Amino acid sequence: MGRAARDDGRRYLGYTLTDKVVLEAAHGRVIPTDALNIARLVFGDDLTSGGPVTGGIINVNSPLVYDERMLGGLMTLARAGQVNIITPFILAGAMSPITLAAALAQQNAEALAGVALTQLVRPGAPVIYGGFTTNVDMKSGSPAFGTPEGAWALTIGAQLARRYRLPYRGSGSLNTSKVPDAQAAYETMWTLWPAIQAHTNFVVHSVGWLEGGLTVSYEKFIIDVELLAMFYHFLGEIEINDDTLALEMIAEVGPGGHHFGTTHTQARYQTAFYQPFLSDRLNYETWVEAGQLDTAQRANRLWKELLAQYEPPPLAEGVKEALQSYVERRQRELTGVELYY
Repeated sequence: MGRAARDDGRRYLGYTLTDKVVLEAAHGRVIPTDALNIARLVFGDDLTSGGPVTGGIINVNSPLVYDERMLGGLMTLARAGQVNIITPFILAGAMSPITLAAALAQQNAEALAGVALTQLVRPGAPVIYGGFTTNVDMKSGSPAFGTPEGAWALTIGAQLARRYRLPYRGSGSLNTSKVPDAQAAYETMWTLWPAIQAHTNFVVHSVGWLEGGLTVSYEKFIIDVELLAMFYHFLGEIEINDDTLALEMIAEVGPGGHHFGTTHTQARYQTAFYQPFLSDRLNYETWVEAGQLDTAQRANRLWKELLAQYEPPPLAEGVKEALQSYVERRQRELTGVELYY
């Protein structure tokens, strides 16, 4: 089956199995055009009245090249008023000079060229300044993710985007580990923390990434969701007032006491702190009695439980049938045909 036909099948699943935004593989003109036609079956003929409903990532073939497929996708989405996420993919030392300063200068030029083209196609078309710059591993020539250099690039990329008053696309759970282990966790944090601190507007690959993006792990997915939930809690406000300062409770308990039984604690103990759904806080003996499950094993159990509870989101009457009919027709027309332009 041709790439365009496979993508139509993927979109059908995207719209019928989830209520999340469906991003497109902006490869040429045929694939995004099908994507827009399918979106109209879900959202109506006007895809811009309430803001864009879809978009695609436009990768630069670094150094300094936009290939025909990416240009076709960019122009098709821009004409329709949908979002182009312009993202140079630069590995310092391979696709740019080895210094981060040079890599970021090149990223900036490549990204701005794509941003400018979207505005030439349709002034005011929504566009995001993206960055996917990191270093190459000089021992193997392969990408290195979750590195301090990648964190520099992510942070500086956000500053450049703000200079041009553009929203910024960064990355989330990038790592090069092969399993959801300690390396996967600490390399992910070397990407997530910079993304949060840089005030990234749009994060791609926020959960599940393993082996430099060559595969996805359901266990890593659950681990990353826990991380994101903790960041969401961390970014909330700390309420400071007479009630939360609780000075009368400090005076009431006094030196050497405890606050477990105070009315203040009893009224708030269920909601005062972030409650993890994956982390284990049992003492060692209780943990052993419970099966000695490590983080990946607990995540494995949890994703299977969630999958068993899954229910598809509701769709307006007739939409699912219209989607299925369109996809089946286009798959017949495109089977075995690799069309991009």
